[in-house]
Amino acid sequence: MAGEDRAENSEAPEHRIFKALADPSRRRLLDRLFERDGRTLTELEAELDMTRFGVMKHLRVLEGAGLVVSRRTGRHKLHFLNPVPIRLLHDRWIDKYTEPRAATLARLKRELEQAE
Repeated sequence: MAGEDRAENSEAPEHRIFKALADPSRRRLLDRLFERDGRTLTELEAELDMTRFGVMKHLRVLEGAGLVVSRRTGRHKLHFLNPVPIRLLHDRWIDKYTEPRAATLARLKRELEQAE
């Protein structure tokens, strides 16, 4: 397990994010945190069809990818969504591929409206 942790820590940040997002259970956890941020492990476990250990395991992967940030408040550990890495992925991988198409459609729309 320690060897796996070291291997994961040496991966590029984008790789860790894609790997974390590849699992549907982790995406459901992110959705729950998006709906209401600052949840405890118990709250997350109650809403998902997963064991406590399963939720902990997935949260650890999400934290390693920077998608979830945890903070202790008294006896509770609260988990918060960090949307910045997802936005950076969007800007790097999605935006650059969709921008030319969107620009072409916008230009076509203007041309069609002018032709009317």
